[in-house]
Amino acid sequence: MIDYHQLNGLTLAYLGDAVWEVFVRDHLINCGLTKVNRLQKRATHFVSAKAQAALIALMQKDDFWTATEKEVFLRGRNAKAKTHAKNTSVQTYNISTGFEAIFGYLQVSQQMQRLQELADWCIQQVEVGRTDEFNFQ
Repeated sequence: MIDYHQLNGLTLAYLGDAVWEVFVRDHLINCGLTKVNRLQKRATHFVSAKAQAALIALMQKDDFWTATEKEVFLRGRNAKAKTHAKNTSVQTYNISTGFEAIFGYLQVSQQMQRLQELADWCIQQVEVGRTDEFNFQ
């Protein structure tokens, strides 16, 4: 098992992006969506930088993260990426990087029950429209 302390925030986010994407795709297909164009359009409600930043705001508001998850989020958010934000502000992009780092951390540390719990919670927040209350740029 890899020690997550040995990985920087961007590496955790790289993995976390893929992990979160699989949860979202699985959810959408289980909802009965089968056309790729509709899947892609609906997935943006979950995987866009704006959606991920809104989920972080809700995690903070609801205190739905552990102290370690918050620390990992900050590592990811504060990491200096060589890429730049597309269709969003740098701040929102950085927050979404922190969101993805949490998913990478949970995967690397093999906390599968917590990973499932967090993914289910995040999906539920999007589905009930709680992320719509935020207006990230």
